[in-house]
Amino acid sequence: MSEPEFQQAYSEIVSALNESTLFEKKPEYKKVLPIVSVPERIIQFRVTWEDDNGIQQVAPGYRVQYNSAKGPYKGGLRFHPSVNLSILKFLGFEQIFKNALTGLDMGGAKGGLCVDLKNKSDNEIRRICYAFMRELSNHIGQDTDVPAGDIGVGGREIGYLFGAYRSYRNSWEGVLTGKGLNWGGSLIRPEATGYGCVYFTQAMIDYATNGKESFQGKRVAISGSGNVAQFAALKAIELGAIVVSLSDSKGCIIAEDGITSEHVAAIAEAKIKFKSLEQIVGEYSAFAENKVKYIAGARPWLNAGKVDIALPCATQNEVSGDEAKGLIAAGVKFVSEGSNMGCTAEALHAFETARESASSPSEAVWYAVGKAANCGGVACSGLEMAQNSQRKRWTRDDVDQALKKIMVNCFNDCVKAAEEYSNEKNQNTLPSIVKGANIAVFIKVADAMIDQGDVF
Repeated sequence: MSEPEFQQAYSEIVSALNESTLFEKKPEYKKVLPIVSVPERIIQFRVTWEDDNGIQQVAPGYRVQYNSAKGPYKGGLRFHPSVNLSILKFLGFEQIFKNALTGLDMGGAKGGLCVDLKNKSDNEIRRICYAFMRELSNHIGQDTDVPAGDIGVGGREIGYLFGAYRSYRNSWEGVLTGKGLNWGGSLIRPEATGYGCVYFTQAMIDYATNGKESFQGKRVAISGSGNVAQFAALKAIELGAIVVSLSDSKGCIIAEDGITSEHVAAIAEAKIKFKSLEQIVGEYSAFAENKVKYIAGARPWLNAGKVDIALPCATQNEVSGDEAKGLIAAGVKFVSEGSNMGCTAEALHAFETARESASSPSEAVWYAVGKAANCGGVACSGLEMAQNSQRKRWTRDDVDQALKKIMVNCFNDCVKAAEEYSNEKNQNTLPSIVKGANIAVFIKVADAMIDQGDVF
């Protein structure tokens, strides 16, 4: 079976490790790589349900339980027609290392269902969730595997999935994260991936400018219009940035004077109804009062004009090599992935080349891979698990401050590993977060696997 997405994710970490001095300084780590790249368990199962017309439907369901050396399996569930084993293996593989970087006790997994929820009623979606959980409930638990939401699985779906688990297993436990606040959820969890991406980027800006600059006044191009993009935009706006774009699978919106919090609120309301950005711009009054340009069939990267910061927050491989070069030409200095593997290999190479060839930090383009920049969501999931274990609810400020601390620590770990092992030829530029992130997380996971006898 061809697995292009997984091979791309695997090649990224292999390349970063082979180009570093890690295996030279610590050769015992080399034998970890072939072991950690194979999932501990892949579960595939049939999901059948009755649609609103009384017709039986069927779709394949999956859970890839990749690695549990650092804690219970942890990773999202994706309900989307693109779901296949290659995508879930890539996401699960990334999840191992992303989770390890948070410093919390979580392993890596991913799962999902190959289904399109668009135009389906709440009742049919409930039946789909119950049918999916009927099988998945045999393989998860608060100390075994704790799934979360992902594309197509939001608060409504998590509610149905949790209700199904409680019914099938006769157990109320913290088995899912992203739960409702009234039944075990955590404050800040919906915002966490987007907020965390911005916090990580702010740490990059602080380091690169010695604390002299921030998001204030920066032009920020964001892709996507779902949960991650919405909250990344809101936090950037709060910090004084000018957010110039959002997008969906059919096109993008460009706002020369900046997208507003009212725009984001309208998008959030409409996305629950599966409306496209084109429909939203035409139907919602928030867009009538502020000039926003919709461009069909386009992504924002070559259409946003001058860009200081780019935050890919949609899906994998959403920035091509040519688009990366376009962003560099448009003045971008900081690129952080709110999505998983948002940049193609060609785009990664373009950003890293622009960093490596810079004559000074102020001239460099600094790129942060998703396993570092977007780990805020799973970090907050870990905080939700902690609250469930304590049977306590933390305040919004408690969770937000913990999230900020985790993201800054993640950044510092990446920089430290890059400075120690990345073998940079140009000492006048910024350290590679690509290499630093991959090295730092590999060491954390490898040490756990060696200590527990998974590698011998």
